[in-house]
Amino acid sequence: MDYFYDVLVLVVLFVLYGYTHSLLASNGFKVFIKKNIGRYIALYRLFYNLVALLGLYLIWEFGPHPSFLIYELSYPYDVIVYGLQLLSLAGIFWCFKYICFKEFIGLAQFNRFINNDYDENELDERATFRNLGPYKFSRHPVYLFSILFLLFRPEMNLFYLTMFISFVIYFYIGSVYEEKKLVRTFGQDYIDYQKRVSRIFPFKVFSNLSGLKSVKGST
Repeated sequence: MDYFYDVLVLVVLFVLYGYTHSLLASNGFKVFIKKNIGRYIALYRLFYNLVALLGLYLIWEFGPHPSFLIYELSYPYDVIVYGLQLLSLAGIFWCFKYICFKEFIGLAQFNRFINNDYDENELDERATFRNLGPYKFSRHPVYLFSILFLLFRPEMNLFYLTMFISFVIYFYIGSVYEEKKLVRTFGQDYIDYQKRVSRIFPFKVFSNLSGLKSVKGST
């Protein structure tokens, strides 16, 4: 029963974290903040990321850690899994070839603020429609490779599994809210993109490939 309550507490903590994180990321909340702090909204992205990291640290450090061991891979399977984890990490770096890292963490906004070159209508970041590189296969490739990075682990206990499942659910819910903003910003272009490319896992790539094979087979 101790494991059950530990998992329940972890889930509740993560739900509270996810709700707070989503609230802080919402356009409505950012507009409210901008009305009160004006051009200092340029610093909001840095604040948002710091709060997100602090929240995860508090859950990781002070939340319950149910240590029930689910599996532990031995050599050479652990090496293989580490290799897959490195590949997924490389995938994250690939994504950042198409994302301005300084914009992502909030430093670019800070620089524009210092140089009196910040447009308050941007709120905390410049909206960008990305459809190249990994974005041709997944609308949220950072989420995809982050999930794979967390999944490929040679040892899994109940604490880590609970956190992993919570992250996956949060990534999916977060992508839904994020895409609502992107549709409002980019309109039909983004709606067409949604039809062509899968949300996180690149299922449409495989379905398109199988469709091509069937067409070739019928000719």
